[in-house]
Amino acid sequence: MKNKETALIIIDLQKGILRGLGGTRQREHDEALEATARRIAGLLARARSRGVPVIFVQHSGGVGHRLEPGSKDWELRNEIAPEPGEVLIHKRACDSFFETGLGAELQRRQVAQLVVAGCMTEYCIDTTVRRAVSLGYDVVLAADGHMAADSGELRFEQIIAHHNGLLDGFDAGNHSVKVLPMAAIEI
Repeated sequence: MKNKETALIIIDLQKGILRGLGGTRQREHDEALEATARRIAGLLARARSRGVPVIFVQHSGGVGHRLEPGSKDWELRNEIAPEPGEVLIHKRACDSFFETGLGAELQRRQVAQLVVAGCMTEYCIDTTVRRAVSLGYDVVLAADGHMAADSGELRFEQIIAHHNGLLDGFDAGNHSVKVLPMAAIEI
């Protein structure tokens, strides 16, 4: 990763991202999210210490949505709060590039590779990672740096594992996704 300009993208790590989505396994969801957030905070600290650009993406839901702008649940988690000079992108769709300034910000910084972490695996992580590759970026997805909620018959652990397997090696032309545990990401 050293030969390409890299940026760390943290998607939707908001206070209420999984609120109410855990059903009978809410405790397991909460514990897994806390552990994931701690790992992402560690990756963020490494990126900051090495001068790697960090871009935060924050989802804005509509009125009554758990991520309604201005609500406590909409706020980014404290352990990953942006510092002065770091970019915050607001989005209204799963695709972090759709109708946002993310692409322009990456071009301005001449970024060629993205390291991606955050929430939610099957929505915003999957969509943004795939779109990034199709737009010409190489992507490193933090295997243990994204979170989901149980959905139907699938547990969040299964959703995360499925997407890690599905996205590893996903490509478009000369650009692809590599899935690595955070400890192996050289940022």
